[in-house]
Amino acid sequence: MKFDKNKSYNEYLYHHTLLYGETNTKKTFYTAKFVQFLVESKFINPLDITILDFAPNMVTINDSKIGGRIEDFYANSKTCNNMYFEGEIIPPRLRSQNSKDLIENARSNYVKTHQILEEYHQKPTFILIINDISIYLHVGKLDYFLKTIQKARTFFGNSYCGTSISRNFASDFSLKEKIKVESLIEKIENSYSTD
Repeated sequence: MKFDKNKSYNEYLYHHTLLYGETNTKKTFYTAKFVQFLVESKFINPLDITILDFAPNMVTINDSKIGGRIEDFYANSKTCNNMYFEGEIIPPRLRSQNSKDLIENARSNYVKTHQILEEYHQKPTFILIINDISIYLHVGKLDYFLKTIQKARTFFGNSYCGTSISRNFASDFSLKEKIKVESLIEKIENSYSTD
């Protein structure tokens, strides 16, 4: 189903929602707007909103913006319960020269993202926001991810699901990612394409 940008964000409260699509289709932008809605329209205590931001820093490649964090689109998201990790997320396909680099970068990202998922799992909040879920799913287990988000009454997240980020040595990697994300789409209560 296509994401309706004119739909009231009220309708996503008390539900689990996933946005998915290609790069540069405003997945992070809409996720940030939901956080803004919670803070500024619903007056929810920002500390009741946990943000796990798995996205790499924004880069521009061939006039397309790739990556980007929630705070890039809503600066006040910094007042929420942001769970941070050491270091940065490495865009695995874009920063790898071969399949060995690709797997090492994906594993490095997994260690960081799994750690903060575990922290949330132990101390959940009423609302959970996750940006760029596919970064975790490259190596992470879908079942564990689903158990973790079940701890939130309201979940709103997004994931890359497309073909625009491709490298000839990453075809198997991209296929596995696609299968996991499509399985996630089927299992989340409300899933919407931003393409």
